[in-house]
Amino acid sequence: MAKKNFWADGLQFQCQGSAKCCVSRGSYGYVFLTKTDRKALAKHLKMTLAEFTETHCELQDKIWKLKESSNADCIFLRDKKCGVYEGRPTQCRTWPFWPEVLNARSWRKDVVSFCPGVGKGKVWSAKEIEEQLKAQIASQNNYGT
Repeated sequence: MAKKNFWADGLQFQCQGSAKCCVSRGSYGYVFLTKTDRKALAKHLKMTLAEFTETHCELQDKIWKLKESSNADCIFLRDKKCGVYEGRPTQCRTWPFWPEVLNARSWRKDVVSFCPGVGKGKVWSAKEIEEQLKAQIASQNNYGT
C-alpha cells in the first residue's frame, strides 16, 4: 500500500504579506528563473527580455537567477512587499508548495516554523497542491533555458 502524503487531506495556507519568504535563507535564498519567468518580469517592468536579463539577472551554473541585493534579500522587495507581484516568477507563485519542503519534517522545519501564512485562510486540496508541485517541478526542469 502506498504511503499517504501528509498533505493528502489538504493544507491551510494564505499569504500574510510578511515577506519572510523574500529574504535570504541559505539554500532557499536564490530566485531561479526560467525564460518564461524572465519574459513575464520584463513585461511587468516594461523592459525587453535582454534589458531585464542584463540588469536584474546573473548566470550560476548555467541557470539564470535574480541578482542579489546587498543584504541578500530579493531585489524586488519594497517596504516588505513584492514590487513585482503580478509578474513574480513560478518559484515565488508556488511557495510554499515546493517539492523540497513537502514532507512532514521539512514542512515543520522550513515552512511552519517561520511562515505566518500556514494555518490561515484557504485550505488547499491535495489536487491543488499537486498542481502547484507540478508547476514548480516543471519550472525547475527549465531553469537552464
